[in-house]
Amino acid sequence: MPIAVERVMEFLKKHAMRGADFSELRRRDVWSIPLTILREAVVNAVVHADYSQRGAPIRVAFFDDRIEIENPGILLPGLTVEDMLQGVSKIRNHVIARVFRELDLIEQWGSGVSRMFKEAKALGLPEPEIVEVGMRVRFIVYLEESIEVETTGSITGEVESRLESQIAAKVLILLMKNDSGKAELASGLGHKTVSGELNKQIKRLLELDYIEMTIPEKPGSRMQKYRLTPKGKAFLAKEGREDAE
Repeated sequence: MPIAVERVMEFLKKHAMRGADFSELRRRDVWSIPLTILREAVVNAVVHADYSQRGAPIRVAFFDDRIEIENPGILLPGLTVEDMLQGVSKIRNHVIARVFRELDLIEQWGSGVSRMFKEAKALGLPEPEIVEVGMRVRFIVYLEESIEVETTGSITGEVESRLESQIAAKVLILLMKNDSGKAELASGLGHKTVSGELNKQIKRLLELDYIEMTIPEKPGSRMQKYRLTPKGKAFLAKEGREDAE
């Protein structure tokens, strides 16, 4: 489990930008993502995941303005996000938690979440968010700058190789950012009109259950848009950004 945390952190660094601060005597690396906050979120996800949900991995997803870390399992009964901010903790996996504590990956029970918020404030970042999505808990860590240039290219290549279609891959990447209609997708692809190939790939992605209509009861509506499904998000997380299991 501790090795899994390090693998995730290595992955995050691989997709981040690194600069240097020479204001002090020694050079200090400066990363484009808040590694301290992300480490806390990853540790929390690993320790509190519900491992009884088979086939439901911990996921790390990059977006232009944020990084999301999601684990299977809702908050334990009686525990709220507000409680977590006050340092209240309920442990789902006692053995894992004890190992992490002994390895100093956890400083004090219940301190990780409040430390994340304090670090975000110190860095001038928006407050992280903790939300329950279905049977999962999602930590949303916001970034100071967009990392689109660093991530989109590598994601597109990996996804394209699996979908065997550049257009299908780019449609998924575009839908990572916003729900979009066919005209918007065509524009995002650099096309002046909606091509037959785009229609074909949208139909294929619908059949694969990677995307869905926002107005399914009116397929031909001029207001129709498309969005990623949980399966589509999982596909991107696995093929484009690697699952953090």
